[in-house]
Amino acid sequence: MSSQPRIGLIVEDQADTRAWLVRMLPAAFAGIAIAEAATVQSALDWIAANAERLGDHGTAQHIALVDIGLPDGSGIDIIRELANHHPFVLPVVTTIYDDDAHLFDAIAAGARGYLLKDQHPDTIVQYLHRIDQGEPPLSPSIAQRMLTYFASTRARVAQLGEASGEDLTARELDVLRLLGRGLRVAEAARVLGLTPHTVAGYVKTVYRKLNISSRAEAAVEAVRRGLV
Repeated sequence: MSSQPRIGLIVEDQADTRAWLVRMLPAAFAGIAIAEAATVQSALDWIAANAERLGDHGTAQHIALVDIGLPDGSGIDIIRELANHHPFVLPVVTTIYDDDAHLFDAIAAGARGYLLKDQHPDTIVQYLHRIDQGEPPLSPSIAQRMLTYFASTRARVAQLGEASGEDLTARELDVLRLLGRGLRVAEAARVLGLTPHTVAGYVKTVYRKLNISSRAEAAVEAVRRGLV
């Protein structure tokens, strides 16, 4: 068994906030090795240079706390790189943004959690502990936003069905809404917590019911229905 310690990568451009997060990780995971980056490029460079270490996870997965708003771009690009190429790293967003656009873009990119930085340190530690238990750490306000997001779609089901004569189910409207936001099948699957195969089936059904055959047409229909 490898003796490789768990690695914690912190990507944050604000020095004081970065120092705060540096204190949080060891409080949650004893013995964790900390790495820091302040920009998208420096984080991607560090990931590339340490790919072998990140592929050796010993008895616990590594973790990356990634801010979204960075000086040279979006932390979502880092999340996507980790999710697609480094399966032994748990990417978690730590941010001040609690809007739908940032939330769903991050989840679609592969974020395993979404935490707001304005929470008490003890709360952050508790959420980080939950990672070890396989629970996706979501700030309460973020979890509520996700519920509201999909509830708003379901609230339109009867009205839209009556107005258009098309009988899309609530889940099919969820899929159409995400297609309208430009998400691909795999990304929509991550947001919905479904398999890509299942979502692909919903896409086919939506296309058949709406008599369309492309993502562009789906996006137009989503806009027409007020889903995006």
